[in-house]
Amino acid sequence: MAHNHYDVVVIGSGPGGASLATRLAPTGKRILILERGDYLPRSEKNWSSQAVFVEGVYQADEPWTNSKGDQFSPALHYYVGGNSKVYGAALLRLRERDFGEVVHAGGISPAWPVSYEVFEPYYTQAERLFHVHGQRGEDPLEPWASAPYPHQPVSHEPKIAELAHNFRGIGLHPFHLPLGILLDEKDGKPTPTSVCMRCSFFDGFPCLLNGKADAQVVCIDPMLASFSNVTLLTGAYVARLGTDASGHMVNAIHVKRNGSEEIYSADIVVVACGALSSALLLLRSASDLHPAGLANGSGQLGRNYMRHNMSVLMAIVPDINDTVFQKTLAFSDFYFGAKDWDHPLGLVQMCATSHPDQIRGEALPKWLEWLPDMPFDVLARHSMDFWLQAEDLPHPDNRVYYKEQKVHLDLVETNPQALVHLKRKLREVLDRAGHKPKAMIERSLYLGKNIPLGGTAHQAGTARFGTDPKTSVLDLDCKAHELDNLYIADASFFPAIGAVNPTLTIIANALRVADRIAERLK
Repeated sequence: MAHNHYDVVVIGSGPGGASLATRLAPTGKRILILERGDYLPRSEKNWSSQAVFVEGVYQADEPWTNSKGDQFSPALHYYVGGNSKVYGAALLRLRERDFGEVVHAGGISPAWPVSYEVFEPYYTQAERLFHVHGQRGEDPLEPWASAPYPHQPVSHEPKIAELAHNFRGIGLHPFHLPLGILLDEKDGKPTPTSVCMRCSFFDGFPCLLNGKADAQVVCIDPMLASFSNVTLLTGAYVARLGTDASGHMVNAIHVKRNGSEEIYSADIVVVACGALSSALLLLRSASDLHPAGLANGSGQLGRNYMRHNMSVLMAIVPDINDTVFQKTLAFSDFYFGAKDWDHPLGLVQMCATSHPDQIRGEALPKWLEWLPDMPFDVLARHSMDFWLQAEDLPHPDNRVYYKEQKVHLDLVETNPQALVHLKRKLREVLDRAGHKPKAMIERSLYLGKNIPLGGTAHQAGTARFGTDPKTSVLDLDCKAHELDNLYIADASFFPAIGAVNPTLTIIANALRVADRIAERLK
């Protein structure tokens, strides 16, 4: 097995694993990245609303069971680059207050065991690595930063600029949404050599042009081209991890690949499969020494799962909205509360323009018959589309686990009032700003075919970090308390999720963890 030994093995090639490997590649250490999927095929289907949203062709085809006993396919994507192949590339920092205890209507969001100051330099590095476009100073709740964004904000098209202007007119503070995108603009238009062309197939779609700053495009591909010490194996499903006789060292990585089993080992093993899949890997690695699952002496592995309370709303407005690239605006004025609601509400951001095929595939409400008779394409042209997300709270019964060799995902609703009031506030500010929507329609297909909205998106929190091994799975460096060479580098470590998209925090933390590993490898 000597030829299968590496200095570092990284399991998963999404934003966490890819960023960590990118950071470690210049050390010259032998690094192996194991990815269960393959490269996502580039084809015209990448930009088909029917294929991506209605048919869910890129979504994992495997049965999971929820707490009611119903089966569903999770909105997971097993490809090089992980879920970032279809993410919306909104890359925001947690608010500084998110790192402390926050009181919600539904309970307490616990404080992180480290402060924002620990993460700030890594946020800056993460923004640089993922080509983030944005503008400091527009968002009043944006935390302090040691550097400007590396790229200018993505410009608003006329209708979105008008919306921003009208929001400012009623006292809101709309800001350019920070986006990870390979876009060069001049006078609001892509330059002839820009990879991104500002199309309407950015948010939720794989990018046919590789113009989205996903983990494959900005980490995996450049790293493999530049560093011969890094190897990527695709189609490599890690079935379980084995330990030595002490139970304190992972000494065997059991991989199913091309119909056979392969075994690898490493001085350092990093699990970065995503919060759900990472927990499942450690749970199926149970042994006599770790009967409840690897690194699960606390009993917390797989628990405290969070995913945001989310809603995607299509506002049907009187005027035609001819915006092509709509995902450029957000506002956080109600993030920590409103004049008529004392508790935090959350974040509102624009999302991708509605396409007729998506609307046709939705389970539209019966009351739509009261609207004028609108074909789907006309309905799409009169829509403005908003992504709303409120914080959900960690709960031990929100968990992923195996039962009778099947994956179960149990969800207990937490803090639901925040999203209800955030929807109300959005409708209110649209009316006050003069846009006066005729209807607000839930876009339930946005996160995948037949997925309860928010079910497996923005997954976090299944192996929280902390100082007490009795109540946490990982230490402050995201090393398992019970193992000397096992780290996690995805959103599993989150003790609370805030109400901003988690990907930038995943990347920043992966860079932070990589620095700790690099110190050990010297």
